Amino acid sequence: MSEYPSARRARSLRQQANTPEQKAWETLRQLRAEGYAVRRQVAIEGLTVDFAIRSLRLVIEIDGAIHDLEAVRQNDAERDAKLRTAGWQVLRVPAKTAMSADHIIGLVRDAISKRRTG
Repeated sequence: MSEYPSARRARSLRQQANTPEQKAWETLRQLRAEGYAVRRQVAIEGLTVDFAIRSLRLVIEIDGAIHDLEAVRQNDAERDAKLRTAGWQVLRVPAKTAMSADHIIGLVRDAISKRRTG
């Protein structure tokens, strides 16, 4: 069976997740009990995002220190613009914040609330 390259890339990224992404995944999976199917390393619009809740068109990106580099910030801005144009909201979470279950779940719940009422 043939696979799309983006699906193979997403699978590979899931297997190589860094510590903040792993911690975030452990926490964000709790949202499933609230009716939100959180997926990780999702192919959207030709991009692979860290996490997504498709029903809300919400993307959650975990940003490590490399995202402080100008070239990476520019790339992030272009990715975010492409996703927003396609109707997705992008929530960028610093890696340090992702390491705290209480902080990341609070940020994501706020984004969910705004997305549902906005």
